[in-house]
Amino acid sequence: MPTTSAPTHEIAEIGLRAAPSWLSERLADGAHADAVRAFDLARETFIDGRRIDMGALATRLGVDRTSLFRWVGNRDALLSEVLWSLAVPTLVLSEHATESLHGAERVAEQLSSFAGALISADYFRDFLRREPARALRLLTTTESEIQRRYVATARWLVERELGERPLGGAITPDELAYLLVRVSESFTYADLIAGDTPSETRARRAFRILLRAD
Repeated sequence: MPTTSAPTHEIAEIGLRAAPSWLSERLADGAHADAVRAFDLARETFIDGRRIDMGALATRLGVDRTSLFRWVGNRDALLSEVLWSLAVPTLVLSEHATESLHGAERVAEQLSSFAGALISADYFRDFLRREPARALRLLTTTESEIQRRYVATARWLVERELGERPLGGAITPDELAYLLVRVSESFTYADLIAGDTPSETRARRAFRILLRAD
């Protein structure tokens, strides 16, 4: 998960279009400078490997907690947008890195690369170790904008590379996208879910089997 921005690409927009939030819309419309300022400081704090604490964040911004909540919502809302903002550049990089691939090969490689980036990002793993229950709730439940955005992105990849009847029509794009995301979560968060070791290699193998890429 790189900390720098990547070039704009359609893949960067799919998730936000599918599952916008109150905060994501405030950050996008350019009319809420205070929200952007708070978000940028929270993102910087997260990348530094530190816990985003709303009280400490408000103090650093020179405002009270009430103002901060009015700007960005609650802590979960802010964390969700920070997490997704760090995922997007990785999705864009995987898109460019796999331009020579097509079909199931490309889908499998893009999702494997994304899982690998999550597994190798120290500040992200720090967050998972520090707040495992919150992390799983924000990242892997259907109530989370993050999972809905990831599923929408996976569906976009499936439809682009495999068409509207993937795997010979044995499954719908929606169903396949959801399965792919669940596979990704299983290997990316294996330590939290099953006490196992997260593995990009095993995720890639599972993606290729599911997509019949071998």
